[in-house]
Amino acid sequence: MNIITIIQARTGSSRLPGKVLLPLAGKPLLLRMVERVRMARTPMTVVVATTTDPDDTDIRVLCGQQRIPCYSGDPFDLLDRHYRAALLYDADVVVKIPSDCPLIDPAVIDRVLSYWIAHHRSYDYVSNLHPASWPDGNDVEVMPIAILHEAWKKASRPLEREHTTPFIWEQPDRYRIGNVTWESGFDYSMSHRWTIDYPEDYQFIRKVYDALYSEGAPRFGIDDILGLLQREPELARINDVYAGVNWYRHHLSELKTIDANRTRTPRSRDARGSLAIS
Repeated sequence: MNIITIIQARTGSSRLPGKVLLPLAGKPLLLRMVERVRMARTPMTVVVATTTDPDDTDIRVLCGQQRIPCYSGDPFDLLDRHYRAALLYDADVVVKIPSDCPLIDPAVIDRVLSYWIAHHRSYDYVSNLHPASWPDGNDVEVMPIAILHEAWKKASRPLEREHTTPFIWEQPDRYRIGNVTWESGFDYSMSHRWTIDYPEDYQFIRKVYDALYSEGAPRFGIDDILGLLQREPELARINDVYAGVNWYRHHLSELKTIDANRTRTPRSRDARGSLAIS
């Protein structure tokens, strides 16, 4: 079973341009991201899927220098980009992890993949997102190449092309959808934001790395971050106005399996510093 894990990456973020190349513990964020994904124990090949846009030349150069497999594809059709990258590296199974998850816990990747491996005859798609329960920024989606091919061939709505997998998970009557929930029993998906899309997210992630990362002991996970936040609760305030903010909010009228409780618009603080209710 050839497992190809694809990290989609580009420099053209409108809210935080060049975020994947921002420094994190002395190296570009994308390298730290690849480093963490490679810490998963499940055998896999990690591939960066960037775009053909000239602005993403730095990503291609970086991957070449670091000998990271890299594919350059359509800047806007991420479904096409994932599918063609998977074909190029002869995938049997495709794992989708976005590049805005530099704090992803390798143990979470193994948890989702081990579930897929144990139950692959029972499911067409397995993730930890439908519904989500882990802290935001631990996104893992798994599917066989045949299912990704079917989505690539038949998906027609813009959101299905841009976000890669909605054609699959939006059709639970057509596809067998599996989900791996956080064994803690908690749901931190809307309250703990460990992903990067805004400058405040970068400030938060950088402080977590500064506190927990070292060259001699590079691995840290969810429990380590939660322990840090318990010791220094002010860190969570850095980006908490964006907790629960995701792309779903722009497509609620189009999505059948996502409701308004699974997304949020950015919030603000009142005069006392408390978060406003959204």
